[in-house]
Amino acid sequence: MKTVLQDLGALVEHIIPNRFEHGYGPNEQLFREIAASGCELLITVDNGIAGNGPIDVIRSLGVDVIVTDHHEAAAELPNANFIIHPRHPEGHYPFGELAGCGVAFKVAQALYEKVPEQLFDVVAIGTIADLVPLVDENRYFVIKGLQRMRQRPRKAIQALATVSGTELNQIDEQTIGFGFGPRLNALGRLGDAAPGVDFLMEEDTTEAMRMATFLNERNKERQDLVASITEQAIEMVENDAEIGDSKVLIVAGEGWNAGVVGIVASRLVEKYYRPTIVLATDASTGLAKGSARSIEHFNMYAELDVNRDILVAFGGHPMAAGMTLKMDDVKELRQRLHKQALEHMTEEDFIPVLQIDIPLDVTEIDVESLEDLRKLAPFGMQFEKPLYGLENVQIKTMRKIGANEDHLKMEIGKDGHYIDTIGFHKGYLADELTQGIDISFAGDIEINEWNGRKKPQFKLDDVHTDAWQLFDLRGGHKISQWLTKIPLEETAFIAFRKETVSHFASVISEEIIVFDSNDAQTTDKKFVVLLDLPQNVQQLEQLLRAKELERIYAHFYVSDSHLFDGMPTREQFIWYYSFLRQQREFPLNQNLNQLAKHKGWSRAMLIFMSQVFFELEFVTIENGLAKIVDHPPKRELTSAKIYEERMQQLALEKTLLYAPYKDLRQWFDVRIHQAVSEEEQR
Repeated sequence: MKTVLQDLGALVEHIIPNRFEHGYGPNEQLFREIAASGCELLITVDNGIAGNGPIDVIRSLGVDVIVTDHHEAAAELPNANFIIHPRHPEGHYPFGELAGCGVAFKVAQALYEKVPEQLFDVVAIGTIADLVPLVDENRYFVIKGLQRMRQRPRKAIQALATVSGTELNQIDEQTIGFGFGPRLNALGRLGDAAPGVDFLMEEDTTEAMRMATFLNERNKERQDLVASITEQAIEMVENDAEIGDSKVLIVAGEGWNAGVVGIVASRLVEKYYRPTIVLATDASTGLAKGSARSIEHFNMYAELDVNRDILVAFGGHPMAAGMTLKMDDVKELRQRLHKQALEHMTEEDFIPVLQIDIPLDVTEIDVESLEDLRKLAPFGMQFEKPLYGLENVQIKTMRKIGANEDHLKMEIGKDGHYIDTIGFHKGYLADELTQGIDISFAGDIEINEWNGRKKPQFKLDDVHTDAWQLFDLRGGHKISQWLTKIPLEETAFIAFRKETVSHFASVISEEIIVFDSNDAQTTDKKFVVLLDLPQNVQQLEQLLRAKELERIYAHFYVSDSHLFDGMPTREQFIWYYSFLRQQREFPLNQNLNQLAKHKGWSRAMLIFMSQVFFELEFVTIENGLAKIVDHPPKRELTSAKIYEERMQQLALEKTLLYAPYKDLRQWFDVRIHQAVSEEEQR
């Protein structure tokens, strides 16, 4: 808008409302300042359709007003001299989905009396960044704009490409959406956005580069702010029942940056899939300003419109909105929107659904096909890239990557065919997925180019599996290393021995349930941690029959493992008994270590054999003194209960504690399927 007016000889100044001082769109105090400056004509860009009051004020001060906007119009339009809107109730423009920049472009086209090709680049940036449908005229804008940026880039585009690490000939819609757009938006989110206009119009290479560097730094600040506020907002949702139980999430924080709360709202929608409003409160003014993001089936603009009586100002779309209200009315708004959501939405509306466009086999994926698909670009709203599905494949390798280990790197596939997979912000899945099971993956497929070599790469959106999962926490895994990775609210901690409860009491704050053979339905939870070894296989099988488990975390703590000592041979028993008969009396406490060293046996093994002889009444033991019994009863070694228990313990350790992961999973798998089969036959 500024470019065309200057080209036609007008004296033009631009002002972008500071969202911290003026909120969103028309502001009465700002309009009074504009009128006082001697302005004769005010043109709004991408705002104004809801600015009835402030527009009345500036018109009363003798300033003409032209509104150009694309946001939802209320029943009563503002009293402007002219309103240019693609969905004006009295209009008949054939395409109603123009972005605000698209409306400005059409005004420029009318004023130039020709298509302003030199503005295709900026209208493309605005169209992509504003997330309007990428169809019809919007699609034409973006195609032409991307061509111009690659072939005849203005200084600002060259500088943005440099700071975002993008080759000019590689600029595409993703470059705009994830590289250029966030950097341009960062100014307004943290303070005054007006310099962004000067930057886009800058014709000096050095100055453009300086400003692009500044934008890059501000964007990093914005990212840090978003991360911090998101963390605080999630804590509110998780710990405040009034907030967390509402069908529409509304969180508010004193001192939060109002410029980034829209991004935070998007993060919460991704996490909880509920309509969300995030507000920055200011105790000095008593106001809360913020942004809303919605989900399908909840028209945020329409639902807010019902609550105009408690909103100082608001505007937006069905899926996104901005607003200002009194801090005292935040709770009231939450209660109203919760009630409205219950009235207009079903429980199924709160379940996000991913529609797979193209189910694939890994063997069908190749670079040539992906390059052919790019011919359909650009992709965007209502012309999305296809969502691919890889069904019932397995994880070959998996690891967390990134400075904070918040991303995921995998190889997935089957039958020897695998594809590299990246999951941005999906690092947590490494604690929720295991190898050796069938998993279905949904996501995008891109071409990853490194050192001149191209190969397909799967970009993960979501995963699903119906398979139960075994997480191996045996051996060297310290509790502190795995306890934080377990969803505690969904998990039961089970012990088979009472002494295990006291052993873990200081480190596990959750209830530890001691397994009861008379009530195998120990818990209603489908995730269980098996803290110790069962006393026998039957106990574990009983648990598996009683409950259909989705996750088993196998820790299998044992206070004293016998596996490496093994079971003494019959010859060892014979030698030791003969030795005791020769001695008649043998002080175990004083001489056991020396005897163990002499024979090369462990002290624990000698103690065990002594206990077997004691149980079979071959010896007596009192105060550590073993005495041989004359004419003992004739009994087999295997008849001793302690002998039988050790045999069972050794078998359990071999099967459960020291078996390779694959064998352990197979052991569980057989019994789980057997339990399911028995249940189906009932």
